[in-house]
Order: sequence, then structure tokens, then C-alpha cells
Amino acid sequence: MHLDQLKLWFKTYQEKSLFHRYINNDFIEPLLQKLPYRFQVSEIGKSVNGESIYKVQFGTGSKKLLFWSQMHGNESTTTKALFDMFNLFSGDEKVINSILKACTVVVIPILNPDGARAYTRLNANNIDLNRDAQDLSQPESKILRQLFDIFKPDFCFNLHGQRTIFSAGNTNKPATVSFLAPAQDKDCTVTNNRKKAMEVIAEINTTLQIQIPNQVGVYDDAFNINCVGDTFQSHNVPTILFEAGHYVNDYDREKTRIFIFQSLFVSIDYITNHEVSGEFYKPYLKIPMNQKLFYDIIIRNSDKGDIAVQYQERLIDNKIVFIPKIEKISKLNGCYGHKELDANGSKVLFANEAVLKVGDENDFVFVNGEKYALTP
Repeated sequence: MHLDQLKLWFKTYQEKSLFHRYINNDFIEPLLQKLPYRFQVSEIGKSVNGESIYKVQFGTGSKKLLFWSQMHGNESTTTKALFDMFNLFSGDEKVINSILKACTVVVIPILNPDGARAYTRLNANNIDLNRDAQDLSQPESKILRQLFDIFKPDFCFNLHGQRTIFSAGNTNKPATVSFLAPAQDKDCTVTNNRKKAMEVIAEINTTLQIQIPNQVGVYDDAFNINCVGDTFQSHNVPTILFEAGHYVNDYDREKTRIFIFQSLFVSIDYITNHEVSGEFYKPYLKIPMNQKLFYDIIIRNSDKGDIAVQYQERLIDNKIVFIPKIEKISKLNGCYGHKELDANGSKVLFANEAVLKVGDENDFVFVNGEKYALTP
């Protein structure tokens, strides 16, 4: 697929009613009600707090693809991109019609609606659904597993978001998008099943590298059978983890949203037009592994050393607010800030001339008497 076409489609089909980081059922339900006839929308269960969990199905083909988003309630970028995709698939583009004939696509837009409403990673019982694949102790986990068992997908897409701390390898490049073909056994064997997932990721990476060179990473594939991706992979269904990460000055994740939209389409289009065998998996192995090398801000060379600031995301009056918090004060060689200041040996203080301490929160600091905002 030509990149210019992907860019044009995003501009044309972006769902503009969804933006920023806070997305819950109140935002998506009106959109689900407006989807055209080719989409079948149904409620497939309830969350702990009784919120609806929805399934969207479209296409009539023999290749079956299963997607789920917001398993962690505060990871909404992929949900926005899914609704951009729904808009694209509502149109009559020739390539869309061929995909609809080749594939049947099932999507859970928000698996954890309670966590989405509270803007938390966990569900209402404080359980990480991505560690509940074996116990199936939560209604949301059971709903996903039942759908997996009934639908019997050929590929699974586990859609997440990642923190700003990650770099793409041991570099000063943020991991704007990351992937994983999860392990399916404790030896992390590169099975043929995993190779199929790797081949699709390699195709996505080719498109992304043109736009965000050296800003794509992969996660460690250490096996954990309690994780949903590892479990589904162990059932011999190629499973792909998506992680929407940070792009420069993109704390709303609207730029990253574009790359997720492109990645979703490229994966569907590739599966449509190829019998994915796993033969072309090796480029995946060259994607660097994520490292935790970033802070949101580093103030270099204060009289106390380097000062690392990390934003705390908090839901306040139905908006996500980024609260700067002093995370570390030490020499931070080998670490990077998405924004960096040089104190040149000066004191760094709060407004009342208080000395900064780890754990402090404030929107600004004074460096040598000059005020600097810490908020994005």
C-alpha cells in the first residue's frame, strides 16, 4: 500500500469526535450506533460495574482476524485508531471491498470499560486483565476468551499503549510504536506460529521506518502464560502485540494515532493479499528491543546533579492532566529527556525557594531566578 494513500485516508476518515487520552463508553457508544449496515454491533457481556462490552464485526471472508483494545483502561490510542479504521471501512474504496470479501474482522473496542472510565490500567476489581489469561477470574477476561474460542481467529491483535519511558533500543530515539510476537513456550522457541506474527510485524515496520526511522521497538519475549498474548500464541494462533508510544511533543497521542492507523491497515491488507507462512520473518529480529532510557524532562547539571521529571497522568474533571513529579536526582548519564534544560551548576528551586526533593510535584521551577514551565 502506497504511503501517500495511507496518509490521505487518515485525513479523510479520522474520527474527529475522539481525541486526547480519555476515551470511555460514553464516547464510543454514539459512534457504534451510527456505523452502517456492513458492521454488526452487539453487546457480548458486562464489566464488573455493569458497563457494556461491545463486539464489532465486518467482512465475510474466510480469514478471521480478532482485535481488542483498552484491555488496560488508560491505553486509548489504539481505540481512536480503530474508529478511524471503521470510518475507512465504511467507504467504498476498491481495496476495502476486496478486504471485506477476504476477511472477517471482529473487534472489541474497549475490553475494560470500568478501567477506561476511571482511567486506570486495572479493572474495577483491581485486576490486570493481561495477567488473567489462565485464572479467568474476571468477567472481562471470560468474555474475551469465550469470543476467542467461538470465533477461532487466524490472527489476534492485542492493542495497547506504552509509557514515555521507552527508547527504541539503546538510543536517544523514543519507541513511538512497539510490537511483540509473544512466546508460546518457556524456551521462547521461534515457532512457525510466531514466525507468522513476526512476518506481519516486519511488513508494518517497513512502512513505519519511512516516517519514524529508528523509532520502532520490540518487547522482551519472556514467556508468561498468564498473559493473554502468550496464551493465545500457545494455542497456535499468531498473535501480535501493538504498543502505541511517544512521539516528540505528542502527549495527546494524536501523532502516534496516525502510525497505529497505518499499522492496522497494513497488517489487514498484508494478510488479505498473502498466505502468511512465516517465511519472511527475519527482518523482525533486527528491530531493536525497548529500553527504559527516557524521562519526560531532564534538568542537567544542577548544583545537586541531574533532575529527572516524569509526568503523572491523572483524571481531573473528566480530563487527563499531566502532573510533573521529581522522579530522580542523580547523575543521569545514558538517560535522555524528551525535553532537556541545562542548569549550568545553578540551584533549581520551587517558587517559595524550596529545594526540590524526589516525589515533589510542581508545574514549574526556577533556574538561576528564571522560571521554567514543566508541564507539556
